[in-house]
Amino acid sequence: MSSNVTWVTRRFLYLAGAVAFLTALSPGVAFFLPLAAMCAAALLLATIADVFWGPPRREVRVEREADEHLALRVTSDLTYVVENASARWLVVDIEEAPLRTLRFSAGPAVGIVPPRSRARVVRSILPVARGADAFGALYVRYENRIGLLQRRERIDATKAFRVFPDLSAVERYGALHVRNRLIEAGLRKMRLRGAGTEFESLREWNEGDAFRTIDWKATARRGKLMVAHHEVERSQNVVLLIDCGRLMTPRIDRQRKLDYAITAALSLASIAGLTSDRVGAVAFAANILAATAPRSTRSSIARLTDLLYDLEPRFEESNYARAFAYLRAHLHKRSLIVFLTDVIDPLAQVALLSELGSLARRHLVTCVFMSDAAVATALETQPRDAAGAYGTAVALGLLDERRAAAATLARSGVVVVDVPASRLTTALIDEYLRIKHRGML
Repeated sequence: MSSNVTWVTRRFLYLAGAVAFLTALSPGVAFFLPLAAMCAAALLLATIADVFWGPPRREVRVEREADEHLALRVTSDLTYVVENASARWLVVDIEEAPLRTLRFSAGPAVGIVPPRSRARVVRSILPVARGADAFGALYVRYENRIGLLQRRERIDATKAFRVFPDLSAVERYGALHVRNRLIEAGLRKMRLRGAGTEFESLREWNEGDAFRTIDWKATARRGKLMVAHHEVERSQNVVLLIDCGRLMTPRIDRQRKLDYAITAALSLASIAGLTSDRVGAVAFAANILAATAPRSTRSSIARLTDLLYDLEPRFEESNYARAFAYLRAHLHKRSLIVFLTDVIDPLAQVALLSELGSLARRHLVTCVFMSDAAVATALETQPRDAAGAYGTAVALGLLDERRAAAATLARSGVVVVDVPASRLTTALIDEYLRIKHRGML
């Protein structure tokens, strides 16, 4: 569905202004009156020619080509295909309706389309918020070479899209590098002493083999004692526990702390999928916002992405007791719990540290903080006035609180990752691989 209107261009207004100026001068100089009349007549004829020169709206079509999946803070291209079925050259500019999740390049997308041809007009877009959204109407303006009249058209071109966290850090980490480290660490399967659970091969019985290892069906088929050899399955549970409360609302370098946390969580889930680990997630604020049990299939990673990509922080106190109680009720196997939060508030630390200590007695807990570069900058900058001194004092207070919290957690057996937000994803992946390599689970 579209709406159309024809309007005068800036060129028409300039020429009409010139005619008005000549008319205004005519009382003093008689020569200007006939000149103004001639210019007005020429402008009228040119305008009529522009009307008939067209082109008709049915001969101009505009379509948008855009990805349905975009990445947060990753510049992408938005392409418009303009089809000109007329015999005239056209100048076309296209504007989009404003969107919550995207920032468009300055000014409309402008292109020149030859007669009876198609052209592609490209503009850049920057996703600035995660979540589902939809492109709205297109506002198209086009004119011919005469350029006195502009045809304006509103085209209903609604198209849904989704903005996901930027997972390119997994690729930057290096697929080959990651694969080599996984193989070196023996993360897929490892032969360990003890009874295995996953079948590997059959062999003949040897003296010393346990009676329980005899495979009686294979023995019956082959007529001799056969032993089943098993491997210990190294797939383990990884649970992403994501704090969506008020402490995750501040912005660091134009992104909220929760944006960094979800990017790191989904990147870790992708790497854990390579090891066949089972990955689940629990997101919470005052209540449980989203939860999924640990699973190891690729489709489960996709479901996990759909579950987390549009989570928004809530300006409310997180209920840590409720979140950890949920884990205790639903998580019975020893697991790696990756807790992404930012406990800079002393009041929040009291409740959190006691809960984490009890949880760490049964599971391996990794607590992930993200430090604010502004704090480091304040500490590195020599204060020049009273305001600067106060800022340094506040930064020192925040740093001391973080260090105290990290020390308390470490004494409780919790692994602590505290890095700048920009390094959060790669630091978390490195820590995960270190845990797997050392067999800490």
